[in-house]
Amino acid sequence: MGRGRQKAKQTKVARDLKYQTLDTDFGALARELHGSEGASSEVDDDLDETGVDDKWADYRS
Repeated sequence: MGRGRQKAKQTKVARDLKYQTLDTDFGALARELHGSEGASSEVDDDLDETGVDDKWADYRS
């Protein structure tokens, strides 16, 4: 089998994405990227003294 149908579908999707107009909410994007104002700062139990994530901390004796 050839890949003609697959290529045609990919071309159609790429064309739809290229010419599609979206109403982007940049305020919501900024809030998502910067985190919310009321976010609590939780301390991770797996962090060692240097602040590095130690994923093997549970396996030490």
